Amino acid sequence: MKPLNVVSYNIRHGAGMDRRLDLARTAAVLKRLNADLVALQEVDKNCTRSEKTDQAAELGNLLGMEHAFGAFMSFQGGEYGLAVLSRFPILKAIRHVLPRGAEPRCALEIQVQPSGVPKPVSFVCVHMDWTKDSRRLPQMSTLLDKLATRPHPVILAGDFNAKRDEPSMQALYASGWTVLPKQGAAQTYPADKPSTEIDYIVTRGLSTNATSTVIAETIASDHRPLQAELHLKGQL
Repeated sequence: MKPLNVVSYNIRHGAGMDRRLDLARTAAVLKRLNADLVALQEVDKNCTRSEKTDQAAELGNLLGMEHAFGAFMSFQGGEYGLAVLSRFPILKAIRHVLPRGAEPRCALEIQVQPSGVPKPVSFVCVHMDWTKDSRRLPQMSTLLDKLATRPHPVILAGDFNAKRDEPSMQALYASGWTVLPKQGAAQTYPADKPSTEIDYIVTRGLSTNATSTVIAETIASDHRPLQAELHLKGQL
């Protein structure tokens, strides 16, 4: 069974470090990574600043993947939130409302069943509060409570806006989750000269020896993409 190729990418609504809106450029980055599952943060749906485009649907069309969108809030005539892309049929999509921070927040879970795998897998996109960890910790605690009863493997991926030693991240370790270590440089933000590690791929119910890799993409967004290969065989 081939590994599950997972990517997380904060796309800043397709606006790069050069401030140019170019969703086709975002799609080109993702196409090179050839992921099975993609977690996207800072996604617009029909907003003025992004030319009234349903960005999740457009990226899905460009990449030949299914998509789901989870709205944080209404914004500029449309909605702002996060999205997931999948090469597998999306069996279920669940929007988990989280405690409000500086802005409304949610997490977006999809359940998929890769070929040859006897149980489904939950893939959850997250984008935690960007201001302070006292707001992120209740968001994380609420999400972990919502996912606690899943009888199958769960993958969290996204922009956690926290360093590994902050309480919101420590809550993952305390609950038995694995925050994947990174091969090479760990910093993901800002994309041109990364100095901060805030993007992660996290698992529960899968092999604990997997690693992730920060992709050296410097211009398409203000974050660098993060990629991991996860082995499902013998884990389900």
